[in-house]
Amino acid sequence: SKKKIEWGSQIRSYVFQPYTMVNDHRTETKVTDIQSVMDGDLDDFIKSYLLQTSTA
Repeated sequence: SKKKIEWGSQIRSYVFQPYTMVNDHRTETKVTDIQSVMDGDLDDFIKSYLLQTSTA
């Protein structure tokens, strides 16, 4: 079922300073190489999401 898009339904947060981190709030996956994520490397997030949904 499709979730409603509403205020506060943030999927990811990006921290650029004073440290770098991308946090996926659905899977709690955290990546510190923010530049690779900005360049399109979303594999860690996709794998985590697929693993989470396949075991649910």
